[in-house]
Amino acid sequence: MSLSGFAVDLGGTKIAAARIEAGQVVARLQDRTEAEAGLEAQLAKMAELLAALGFCHDDPLGVAVAGRVDRDGNWHAVNTRTLTAIAAAPLGARLAERFGAQARAINDAAAAAVAEARIGAGQGARNFAYLTVSTGVGGGIVLDGKLVESANGLAGHVGFVSSPHGSRRCGSGRMGTVESVAGGKAIAAAAGLPDARSVFESGAQGEVIALAAASIATLVTDLTAILGLDRVAIGGSIGLAPGFLDQVRMQAATEPSLFQTEIVPAGLGQDSGLLGALLHCRDKA
Repeated sequence: MSLSGFAVDLGGTKIAAARIEAGQVVARLQDRTEAEAGLEAQLAKMAELLAALGFCHDDPLGVAVAGRVDRDGNWHAVNTRTLTAIAAAPLGARLAERFGAQARAINDAAAAAVAEARIGAGQGARNFAYLTVSTGVGGGIVLDGKLVESANGLAGHVGFVSSPHGSRRCGSGRMGTVESVAGGKAIAAAAGLPDARSVFESGAQGEVIALAAASIATLVTDLTAILGLDRVAIGGSIGLAPGFLDQVRMQAATEPSLFQTEIVPAGLGQDSGLLGALLHCRDKA
């Protein structure tokens, strides 16, 4: 593959930057996300990581971010508890000023969906969805090879749909969303532990994990009913945690066969958002 350039993936917990050559991540740096940082501070962190990787102004640069990026390039947090200082931030314009005209921004889960559909676990599927279960729950939908997008950047934010397993208010303002059950912050809160990793390591909160898996399984089934999905890939630190995908598959298998679809692990791991961001950059060039 001739895909070469740089990419940044800014999620709710971590920010990663990479140099990509011939479709492979050849160098990668990572730090924690400053959840309370505004646009300029987030850009400064991106610049710091990219400089260490050898980025030069006007090199191809794809930037994937948690939250929605609208058609005008403005960046909005959907769950305001995850990125507390991001609201209608002119990300697209500032990326071009700071990094050059080839810089492009996209939602992180949408970027991962693009990469998984083309070079990862979604290859060969006509109607495909990627779900990330991590700090929050995100998604991207690729139908007939085309990413589903919207002018307001909300398309694909499937973590904010209602879940029959949810009862808490989500950081988006909605009640009982998938993210309010299956997101890492929600899992930690339900278990009374500091973070989702602690919940998995303790092994004492199986019912919390089971409920999260059931919520994701219902989401997969609902999306299959609406979109006729051929395959769903699941990624993210929780989605790929040992045993979680098996629980999702087990729960989904209780549904009528018409509403079941193939559920697979993401094929590109932690690099899907980075690769997808650069693919999106190349598409928009």
